[in-house]
Amino acid sequence: MASTHLLCSYHHLFTGSFVQNCHSSYFRGTTVSCSPSYRPYSSSSSVNQSQFQRTQFVREAIPSDSKSGKRQVEIVYDPDERLNKLADEVDKNAGLSRLTLFSPCKINVFLRITGKREDGFHDLASLFHVISLGDEIKFSLSPTKSKDCLSTNVPGVPLDDRNLIMKALNLYRKKTGTDNFFWIHLDKKVPTGAGLGGGSSNAATALWAANQFNGCLATEKELQEWSSEIGSDVPFFFSHGAAYCTGRGEVVQDIPPPIPFDIPMVLIKPQQACSTAEVYKRLRLDQTSKIDPLALLEKISRNGISQDVCVNDLELPAFDVLPSLKRLKQRVIAASHGQYDAVFMSGSGSTIVGIGSPDPPQFVYDDDEYKDVFVRSQLSPVLLTVGILNLIQLVLVGLWTTRVQFNHLFCKRKTKNNLYS
Repeated sequence: MASTHLLCSYHHLFTGSFVQNCHSSYFRGTTVSCSPSYRPYSSSSSVNQSQFQRTQFVREAIPSDSKSGKRQVEIVYDPDERLNKLADEVDKNAGLSRLTLFSPCKINVFLRITGKREDGFHDLASLFHVISLGDEIKFSLSPTKSKDCLSTNVPGVPLDDRNLIMKALNLYRKKTGTDNFFWIHLDKKVPTGAGLGGGSSNAATALWAANQFNGCLATEKELQEWSSEIGSDVPFFFSHGAAYCTGRGEVVQDIPPPIPFDIPMVLIKPQQACSTAEVYKRLRLDQTSKIDPLALLEKISRNGISQDVCVNDLELPAFDVLPSLKRLKQRVIAASHGQYDAVFMSGSGSTIVGIGSPDPPQFVYDDDEYKDVFVRSQLSPVLLTVGILNLIQLVLVGLWTTRVQFNHLFCKRKTKNNLYS
């Protein structure tokens, strides 16, 4: 993620800078940056006095009474004026109190493992691309200064410091010396153990949110650098949505969107997850592809997606960990009759991606073996141009609630930009 995030209609392929522009990219209609001069929807930057028509007290002279000869003055009082003034006072003093953010996931169009490092990690080269499937995370300032509180709609998700959201908030406080704590609710849509980077995206979103609540003390470049301490995939979510990633994955090079905006895709994930650690444990470098990843990137940029460029060196060890995943990929290819331009596994699994058609193969509906699989059609890709995290819908309740209560031009104050459409 990169700068600002706007909540957009789902099911698109994104290519843009998450944080800085989703808020101005994939989902961008407006750009919300973390520069000190800009505060998204804050009273200091988003409320313009000229936006509101003021109805002043009106003193209207009425013609003199012909009988009495006295001049009459009628005072017309508009009660909305008091509410307007009171609301303006709230605007001046209200800080950011709540954020509702969209946390998108990604696919790996190709994933090459190029070597083993001395620190035990592997060097990789991969084309990461954001898609419109994602989670929604609600952040509220906690009245206490002692702990964060996380809840979710999905059982089995850790709610303590094992969760990457909690790790990100702890990291932000450590780096900045701030003492804000939060109540967080994670509305989970991205399956876990899927190779889609859902947890990494959540972490990046949490870092970005904490920075907003604290007045954007850190630049997005700093947030991206810090995020590598949480996980190798996290820095990508501060990109523009499409990036060539190397090192452990933390070296992120933004690239022009290599995939057409209107290309559909299907995601199919079996109920079983793939352990990333187990997949890497079974990886044999002598069995990986030898093709130059830069050659793959150039070919995709020139000719688009095809089966031969969607190389994933983690497929073989993942299929070893989960043999049914290999059968699923083979069945998707056989049943598609060429409707997909490419079928491949994302990340370390266990999601199989079919690019080129929004229609899942019929067998996933007909066979009992696949009755519990996760199936999602991505109907139309979209480009992010500035910051993945900026794919977020900013809900600044502290600023807006009063307007809602006062029924004062609330809809004009809370403008949504549906950047996916």
